[in-house]
Amino acid sequence: MNNVLTPQDLMSLENYSAARSQIRADVMAHKKDRNLAIGPNVTLYFEDTVTIKYQIQEMLRAEKIFEKEGIEEELDAYNPLIPTGSNWKGTMMIEFVDAEERIKALERLIGIDRQTWVKVGDLEKVFAISNEDLERETETKTSAVHFMRFELTDEMVSLAKSGADISVGIDHENYTHAVSPVPENYRKALVKDLS
Repeated sequence: MNNVLTPQDLMSLENYSAARSQIRADVMAHKKDRNLAIGPNVTLYFEDTVTIKYQIQEMLRAEKIFEKEGIEEELDAYNPLIPTGSNWKGTMMIEFVDAEERIKALERLIGIDRQTWVKVGDLEKVFAISNEDLERETETKTSAVHFMRFELTDEMVSLAKSGADISVGIDHENYTHAVSPVPENYRKALVKDLS
């Protein structure tokens, strides 16, 4: 399973700019099966090579990065977000429209990232390993964005690939929601991440 993007996988800024609207439409369609709302205020964006490649191309475009060193830096930053075949990786977004409400929620939701889980069939929940890049909470609040990895056992991978239900949820004392099981289009997308 190829889970590392290289400079050869990327388009030049000029070529990307020319194809951007079609690429964006294709990626948005692809993401529909990977962006899972968990309750009213949290969305888990399950990443894969397609979503990460798009993020890198967008970053290179926005920052006008075309030198080898800059491209390598972006690849080094984003490649760890691609699943490796035995895990699912996601970006958690905590979303509140009202700014005041968001501030209060982030104070109440410290530790929410570590209380987020996936489950395959009747096997035990796998809680997220989160924010391996840097600390995203303080003593008084959590971040609105968290990066997480769910490491699966061989049994879980095998069961998921053979059609078992997949569930995703959050067991935080101030935010308890689950999608159990996830709809079939999400299940199929997640199984594609497993080798």
